Amino acid sequence: MRQARLLLATLLALALSGCGYNKFQTGDEQVKAAWSEVLNQYQRRADLVPNLVNTVKGFAAQEKEVLTQVTQARASVGSIQATPELLNDPEAFAKFQAAQGQLTGALSRLLVVSENYPQLKSDANFRDLQAQLEGTENRITVARNRYIKAVQDYNVTVRSFPSNLTAMLFGYRVKPNFTVQNEQEISAPPKVDFSPAPARP
Repeated sequence: MRQARLLLATLLALALSGCGYNKFQTGDEQVKAAWSEVLNQYQRRADLVPNLVNTVKGFAAQEKEVLTQVTQARASVGSIQATPELLNDPEAFAKFQAAQGQLTGALSRLLVVSENYPQLKSDANFRDLQAQLEGTENRITVARNRYIKAVQDYNVTVRSFPSNLTAMLFGYRVKPNFTVQNEQEISAPPKVDFSPAPARP
């Protein structure tokens, strides 16, 4: 009886490994690890926002609308619970991505506005924060690329035969991935304006 159980367990283990079950476990862990790094870098960026807003406010308080947009975008990002379940919910993932995109856009506008304030641009604290923000944006790009690759590998396993049978049996589904929301903006050539900025009082 004991030998029969051992044989059954061995056959079951071989069947599971042959049908991609173990590959799903590995892929799922890789996706989670890559996602954790994405969240880590997004949090790093969010942590920079209050200091950046306060520094700009000290030199350009009249840019209230831009400062408010950045603050609201950061609050919107913070209101989304980025739990592991989010990775299996395309709608929640899209909301998360949209919120992060709003913060990216608001920060870009803030940095464009800062160009009109020479004193702000020469402030050591602002330059340090700007450098940290640029470094963090680069880290976000790297982390997102790793996540995209991990999800791509996982999704191929979900869709490929015979592992797709295992996916159906155990309820593994395709995970959502990052997309480019503003493809038209990205493909448009940048506008270059060499006219001097208007004088500020």
